[in-house]
Amino acid sequence: MSEPIRILHVLGSTDLGGAESRIMDIYRNIDRGEVEFDFLVHQEKKGYYDDEIKAMGGRVYRIPRFRLYNIGAYKKAVRAFFAEHHEFKAVHGHMTSTAAIYLPIAKKSGIPMTIAHARSAGVDKGIKGRITLWIRKPLKRRCDYMFACSGLAAEAVFGRKNTLSGRVKIIPNAVDVAPFRYRKRVRDRMRSALNVEDKFVVGHVGRFHYAKNHEYLLEVFAQIAKKKEDAVLLLLGEGSRMEEMKITAVSLGIEDKVFFLGNHKDTWDYYHAMDFFVFPSRYEGLPGTVVEAQSAGLRCLVSDTIAKEVGITDLVTYKSITDKPEEWADYVLKHADYQREDVYEQIAAAGFDVRRQAKRYEQFYLTGEEDYL
Repeated sequence: MSEPIRILHVLGSTDLGGAESRIMDIYRNIDRGEVEFDFLVHQEKKGYYDDEIKAMGGRVYRIPRFRLYNIGAYKKAVRAFFAEHHEFKAVHGHMTSTAAIYLPIAKKSGIPMTIAHARSAGVDKGIKGRITLWIRKPLKRRCDYMFACSGLAAEAVFGRKNTLSGRVKIIPNAVDVAPFRYRKRVRDRMRSALNVEDKFVVGHVGRFHYAKNHEYLLEVFAQIAKKKEDAVLLLLGEGSRMEEMKITAVSLGIEDKVFFLGNHKDTWDYYHAMDFFVFPSRYEGLPGTVVEAQSAGLRCLVSDTIAKEVGITDLVTYKSITDKPEEWADYVLKHADYQREDVYEQIAAAGFDVRRQAKRYEQFYLTGEEDYL
């Protein structure tokens, strides 16, 4: 038998995050006898998914994190890597902030296919964001394929012209929706384990980062808690702003009602414990967490800055984060008595089922034909 082709995915890390989780979902469901994944990451420490990647036959490589002052050293490290590794059929770059640097180097080293994949519709605030936009500007001319998880992400990274012309391929962030399908026995078990059996549980899943807008979420929940004494907030995720948000919760007087639960691989269990999902991000690509929440039958209130493609079902309502937090709170409370719906088949049929998408990726990687996607 012939060896599988190898695809190199370039990421910031292999930690538990949106893009990382979506790629791992594809990896678990792709035919690894035909296509194998490897990972090039920009951190030294071991990532959350490293052991699973190695168990499935993948490899994790590391290069230094890019800083503007080390651009020379960064290019040198990328060149050294691709000078040693010629085995990849394609380099699939999900880290678009520096893809205009590493993809041309990969191409010059003899990699047949280079792919830039836009996963977000925004950048960090301040100088870091401006540097990202500057470095990313020539990316559309420095890759063979342009992918994006939504129209907003496509325009943000590759420009409106490329998006409208169809040169950017829009591929929704598919998830393994089956484990998220609502089951009352799981809900009862989780609510008992979390000691929230008699509570109204508001939930959110996302890393503690500027884009996720946790401070606004906490203000919304503070208004909910004023009017509904049995309300609690479950926050899944970790990140650099986590400690700051704990301080914010104290300042709002809600620290005893907010549960900072950290990262969990089995997030589907936690969605079952929730009664309402609130997601007021400043920007996103296409958040898989909102797909997951819908798969669990949850009503979702999300910011109107998020791509409309994520509104697969009528469980999703969009609202502006320029509105007062009280208005968000009032909407949640108005629908607090909502009864769960089973929308699993609707989500799968809309193209968000990872098993079907993995097969399409497999054919694309093997042939280079975008029509499979």
